[in-house]
Amino acid sequence: MFKRECIVGIDIGGTKILTVVADMHCNVLAKVESLTNAFEGYERVIDRIVSSIYTALERAGIDVKEVCAAAACVPGPELDVKKGVVYFAGNLNWKNVDLKEILERKLKVPVFIENDANSAALGECLFGAGQGTSDMVYVTVSTGIGCGIIINKKIYHGASDSAGEIGHMVVLPGGPACSCGNRGCLEALASGTAIARDAKELAKKGCADAVLKAAGGEIEKINALAVAKAAKAGDGTAKEIFYRAGRMLGLGLANLVNLINPSLIVLGGGVMKSKELMWEPMEKEFYARAIKRAGQNVEIVSAELGSMSGIMGALAIARSYIE
Repeated sequence: MFKRECIVGIDIGGTKILTVVADMHCNVLAKVESLTNAFEGYERVIDRIVSSIYTALERAGIDVKEVCAAAACVPGPELDVKKGVVYFAGNLNWKNVDLKEILERKLKVPVFIENDANSAALGECLFGAGQGTSDMVYVTVSTGIGCGIIINKKIYHGASDSAGEIGHMVVLPGGPACSCGNRGCLEALASGTAIARDAKELAKKGCADAVLKAAGGEIEKINALAVAKAAKAGDGTAKEIFYRAGRMLGLGLANLVNLINPSLIVLGGGVMKSKELMWEPMEKEFYARAIKRAGQNVEIVSAELGSMSGIMGALAIARSYIE
């Protein structure tokens, strides 16, 4: 029925944009990475997305007329999947961006929009750590904390496409401010952003010299990676920051398991590259808080697809257009 022979996936992150061209079996033919630079405004970001798509197509030797569909995954917490409108994405500073309409107008192909954690959950379910499982949860710990729920191998969206926003579950009332406007969210306590914030505060007090050194001596350059570097080198302060983040993550996962009782939790995201610094406190807090039977019957594993989780889910969503 369709003459077009390829699909496009776009993973729009707070730091970078990953664009992939693939065949109908989701085999990657070409990919392009570019900086998001969200501070420049959504129009410039979308222009870069379009440019990256054409670059990827050129590398794959494919004309845009051969593209069957494209799908983009976007950070939450508020978007309308059917309309393709991003109502609010704190890490991008986007409000009321009609992403689907703009991309379809520029590309002249059908475009689908999905929450990035949902897309990554689908990617891991179909191609990664969740293969063989029909019901699972994917949690990404990165700049923010996102979550995707898979039921019968399909994304569970909820009534307003807001299901799974574990990052904005309040675990410490009155706690640190979160990008969503609330306080004490899990994301404000266990994400890479939270880890960096805690380290910066300590560095300003002269209590995180090893972390400051790992960041090149500049407080504003302290990020989760610098904290991890110091912790892996044996610094006690850095270890404690990750320990606290791990405990809060375990608390959030316990609440999640108590609520929906999945058989599998897949953990991904950049912060989990340093999982050895937080896995033990995470598990300790998790088993202390989870309902015993639910906790004993869930397996917690690491994601297998790495930074490709979201893009593989996006490709599966684009492919579903013709299935």
